[in-house]
Amino acid sequence: MRFTTTVLQARKTATGLPVPPEVIEALGAGKRPAVVVTLDGGYTYRSTVGVMGAQSLVPLSAAHREAARVQAGDTVEVTLEVDTTPRTVAVPDDLAAALDAAGVRAAFETLSNSRQRAVVDPVLAAKAPETRARRVAKAVESLRA
Repeated sequence: MRFTTTVLQARKTATGLPVPPEVIEALGAGKRPAVVVTLDGGYTYRSTVGVMGAQSLVPLSAAHREAARVQAGDTVEVTLEVDTTPRTVAVPDDLAAALDAAGVRAAFETLSNSRQRAVVDPVLAAKAPETRARRVAKAVESLRA
């Protein structure tokens, strides 16, 4: 489904792409479908439609805005396709080993995709080895709780 919309600034730094009701209906995958988003025919990312108030929105993070070279207030052409590809999170070797050693790998596997990313992303973002090790330990502890 292709449509034109304006990048909405919902809060100070939160932006989204309003999705018309007829597009949600035409997608035929419920009110909050997983989608592949293409902006202005060039930049593509995976997301999930959310609902804020009565309005359907696709989140548009700062990283996606920068990569697509768009900002709040810009008019963009959006293409949405239902995303049927399984969502998986690549777990770095050091974190995987720590999860296995602590016996919490099964707990990690039961988390939603977004919760798994919330565990993995801070580990990946660590620059110093000491920071990474602390974040791996913190991830393990959070799964024990």
